[in-house]
Amino acid sequence: MTRFLRHALSRLALAVGASAALLGAAQAGTLSIGHTTWVGYGPLFVARDLGYFKQAGLDVQLTTIEESSLYMAAMASGKLTGTASTIDEILKYRSPQFCFRSVLALDESAGGDGVVTANGINSIKDLKGKAVAVNEGSVSMFWLSYLLKQAGLGVKDIEVKNMTADDAASAFMAGRVPAAVTWEPNLTMVKQKKAGQVLVDSRKTPGVIVDVVALRCDVIDKQPADVKALVEGVNKAVAYMKAHPAESAKIIAKGVGGYLSKPEDVSEALKGVRFYDTAGSVGLMGQPGKPGPLKDVVSLANETWSVIQGKKFSVGYDDLVDTRFLKPAH
Repeated sequence: MTRFLRHALSRLALAVGASAALLGAAQAGTLSIGHTTWVGYGPLFVARDLGYFKQAGLDVQLTTIEESSLYMAAMASGKLTGTASTIDEILKYRSPQFCFRSVLALDESAGGDGVVTANGINSIKDLKGKAVAVNEGSVSMFWLSYLLKQAGLGVKDIEVKNMTADDAASAFMAGRVPAAVTWEPNLTMVKQKKAGQVLVDSRKTPGVIVDVVALRCDVIDKQPADVKALVEGVNKAVAYMKAHPAESAKIIAKGVGGYLSKPEDVSEALKGVRFYDTAGSVGLMGQPGKPGPLKDVVSLANETWSVIQGKKFSVGYDDLVDTRFLKPAH
């Protein structure tokens, strides 16, 4: 295990203490999944609360841990069987000693993430030489790097101000930085307060910010029926969410909580997310022996983090993705 993960494990112990929400060793019929506060994880709560998992004999425990190093450390130590996170985020932790793979795609950001800028900054190229508030090491940094590369720039061409997405939005609206990378509801707040403009949002970069459910390899191998039940439960939940948006928003608000504790806020946030049913997962992730477009995101993440962190990342698609449980539509 890497020094970074060992350090995160010690921090995890301090952060969660004896929380009953974090389970111990994996057991048949149970999956414990860590996640941050994000509307894209809504299908997990819908499937849980409507009994879709239970109907297949599966108990899914969902635990909120806001820092990626902590939920990945929890999975590495066996306190969690899996995580819901962006695939670029988890790629940094994959190693021969820490084996996990993505078994389904949950959602992609389709307007939920954005770059906010002050007047006079009218393109990504205009960020050159400017201070940009962004959470280093996060998906926000990954996405910003992608945007900069498309504009012929790199992270070295801007002045990075490291802060969380919420703090970045606050710093921007207070006039302390001319640009920030953040997400909803901060993007809407910037527009409502006329504090600046949303220069670009993730609708312009489909398929780049993608959330997946990743499980430890030992769990996948020993609990295939549970993985199958997870995939099928999420598929049912996505269908329900399409047919019953108001009821789904109430379920998600109750489950996700945090800044999404009100159904109306969930409904607004859902506008910036595209959810994947099983057919969508197949289209994105592919089938055994036939990688889908997600392979390009994995390659991009390897390249991006290698440049940003100054060390080589070369995680293979097959190391990070397992499509055996996805059944194509007929």
